Amino acid sequence: MTKSSLQPVVVGAGPAGVRAAQTLVSYGVRPVVVDEAPRAGGQIYRQPPSNFKRPAQTLYGFEATRAMAVHSTFDTLTNQIDYRPDSLVWNAQSGLLDVLHGPTQTTHRLPYQQLIVATGATDRVLPIPGWTLPGVYTLGGAQVALKFQGCAIGHQVVFMGTGPLLYLVAYQYAKAGVNVAAVLDTAKLSDQLSAMPALLTQPAVLLKGMYYVAWLRAQGVVLHSGVRPLHVLGQTRVQAVVWHDGKKELTLACDAIGFGYALRSETQLADLLGCHFAFDPLQRAHLPERDGAGRASVAGIYLAGDGAGIMGADAAEWAGELAALALLTDNGVAVDSARAQVLEQKLRQLQRFRTGLARAFPFPQNWAAQAPADLVVCRCENITAGELRRTAQTSGADELNRLKALTRVGMGRCQGRVCGVAAAEILAQATGQSVEQVGRLRGQAPIKPIPIHLVHASAPGVNA
Repeated sequence: MTKSSLQPVVVGAGPAGVRAAQTLVSYGVRPVVVDEAPRAGGQIYRQPPSNFKRPAQTLYGFEATRAMAVHSTFDTLTNQIDYRPDSLVWNAQSGLLDVLHGPTQTTHRLPYQQLIVATGATDRVLPIPGWTLPGVYTLGGAQVALKFQGCAIGHQVVFMGTGPLLYLVAYQYAKAGVNVAAVLDTAKLSDQLSAMPALLTQPAVLLKGMYYVAWLRAQGVVLHSGVRPLHVLGQTRVQAVVWHDGKKELTLACDAIGFGYALRSETQLADLLGCHFAFDPLQRAHLPERDGAGRASVAGIYLAGDGAGIMGADAAEWAGELAALALLTDNGVAVDSARAQVLEQKLRQLQRFRTGLARAFPFPQNWAAQAPADLVVCRCENITAGELRRTAQTSGADELNRLKALTRVGMGRCQGRVCGVAAAEILAQATGQSVEQVGRLRGQAPIKPIPIHLVHASAPGVNA
């Protein structure tokens, strides 16, 4: 296949997708770039509407230079690519992608031969009683409100959970003038101290994180570590949050909460494409398999960025470039092999730091055992932890998709993107198995909600 006949498709225009497109263009290839957002940048470098006037330094802080570089790079590419913004890839089958164009609410099919999947990540959610009250947001949702809409989720906000994003969003809100009532971290100070040798392998990144913590403290924001969130109080919306600090139960008034437990990869498209998955103990998740350059188990499919495993924005850029080089190589195009080796080496070196982050902000593995029976796990179908446990114990269901069939957990609008992690934890605890053993919810179309009449019009074989 000649370069002129190549037209690979890149799904996603975050750091990984932008660098993949840039690399393809630099070798004379014109890719199709499909992105759900109206403007490139992904979640971390999300761009506000074009008439939004807040400066980049205010929006992105330390990452302003990097964000502007990604944005400007993509701007220079728009005449050399087939760019399709506001376009959600909601299904994949037989060499075709089903794509919904949001503004016109129309769907069409896009053929592909080579595909770079750069679908990014979303919040990892572990619910607590009261999490369905108005005023409770994921950390990512709180960040979107601030970056894209220029508004806060409340006037007196508590951020809780664990992971680097917890402190970043708290910092961004406090910097914007919002009253951050507290940051409640389930990780302990001893976790961070034990992870320090690994974190020191990326000193610049570590210093940024330490700065966020120090700045928050200097502004009088109360930071609690080693906590256990108990429940959210309120009638028609959030009024307070209750947690345990290891010694006693505490209550703090607030009108909004942002919460999350690091990030989880958006793997549904890779699943629909038929990619093989394997369990990653570090990320406590089943992830699509790929080689060092991003090649998936399915020929012609390449995986890049956080959609294949959480590694951060820098790694996403390297992985996007590397996946594009692999795609070109597989099509007989002579590429800079030395550059590819450098990129693979950078990604390997970063792995120790990511291992350190997982140790510094560990997943609260006792969450499922402490989840009360009346806790709503799947809000779409109103399925509680007690119902999941009873079904597993009475039916003998010990695999997540079997539990889904019996209870409808994960069958709602989110297709398990929100509740899947929690449901797997509940099932593992109820059956005495590991999270690896209970498996994962299989991806199904539509990946995200679309008008039901468009499902049958575009893909009659899809089960709505």
